[in-house]
This record gives sequence, structure tokens and C-alpha cells, in this order.
Amino acid sequence: MNNTYRELMHKYGRIFGVLGLLVMFLAPTMMWIVTGVSPNWAQLGAGVVALSVIYLPGGLIEMMTYSPLLGTSATYLAFVTGNLINLKVPCVMNATEICGTKIGTQENEVVSTISVAFSSITTVIILSLGILLLIPLRPLLESPVLAPAFTWVISALFGALGYKYFKGNWKLVIAPIVVVIIFSIVMPTFVNGQVIIMILICAIATLVVSKVLFDKKII
Repeated sequence: MNNTYRELMHKYGRIFGVLGLLVMFLAPTMMWIVTGVSPNWAQLGAGVVALSVIYLPGGLIEMMTYSPLLGTSATYLAFVTGNLINLKVPCVMNATEICGTKIGTQENEVVSTISVAFSSITTVIILSLGILLLIPLRPLLESPVLAPAFTWVISALFGALGYKYFKGNWKLVIAPIVVVIIFSIVMPTFVNGQVIIMILICAIATLVVSKVLFDKKII
């Protein structure tokens, strides 16, 4: 992939990233202007610092972990629209597998960008329908029959997504599973509270083990 394309994507990515931030701040700013109620700047500053300490490291780790998979343009689009781990990355991996492209190639850049764009559009449509149908469907969703199912939605989702990739690369799966099990036994509180850190640790462990397995021609 030529450098001109990457430079162009970085240029537009930064522009639309800034525009995205401005749009996010537009709603509270308009409330401030219309109501005349200004923020408590001391509390706002303390909140920003506290949240930065918690979420900034995770954001940097996500960027380093997922950017090579997403590609240049899809990275900007995915980080603006959000839901990387549970939507954007699985969509990109699935699209890459279907199209038979390789990560880092120009073809995969196109595939990943299209998959992230359509997953974002689909999310907006589904959420819009959910808002419109929330009241009519509320009795059904809160019924005793369906209520237990909602507690297992995330587990079922990630189990299905994980199995699809695990079955073809089961030797590479052993390292991260062992790491998570060990941390869950020794430091259960850390695992539950620092999911992003665990993702980075597992990614590093997988890379190291993969390098060894490839060098020894085990895989």
C-alpha cells in the first residue's frame, strides 16, 4: 500500500476525528446555551482527570492492539463510532475471511473499511428501531420467560465469535486461555476490573508463543 494513500487517510481521519469530538460536545454545549446552566468547572475537571486515568490507558492499548487488524481508514472510522471489541473487529475479521484477503494489504484495507462502515450503519438502524419499538415490546422483553436469556447474551455472543476463530487456530488459543485462567485464579479482582489490560497481556503472550511455534514449524 503506497504512502500517499496512508497520508491521505491520516489527514482525513484527523479532520473527521476532530469533527466527531465537536459533535459529541454539541449536545451539552447547546443545553448550556439554552438553559444558561454552566458546568461546575472544578467537578468537571476532577471528573475528566479521573476518567482519563481509568480509560486513557485502555484507549491506547486498544489502538495498538486493533489498528493492525483494522487498517488505516477503518481504524479512524471504528474509533469514532465505537464498539470495537464486540462489533467492529469481529465484522472486519469475518469480512477478511469471507473475501480471502490478507491483513496489511490494499485489498484488505478496502474490505475492512467497508465492513466497519456497514456495521456502523446497521448499528444506527437497529438502535433506531429499538428506540421506536421499546415501548410496544416492553411487556414481551420483561416477561419472566425471556428475562433469564438476557443475562447470557454477551457470553453467547463472544462464545460464538471466539469458537469460529479458535477452531482453525487452536494451538494459538492455548497461551491466552492459560494466561487468563492463571490471572483469574491469582488475581480475580484485576481480571474483572482491567479487561483492556488483560487483552494486551493475552495479545503479547499470543505473539510470543506464535513466534516460537512458527520458528519450530509446529504451525
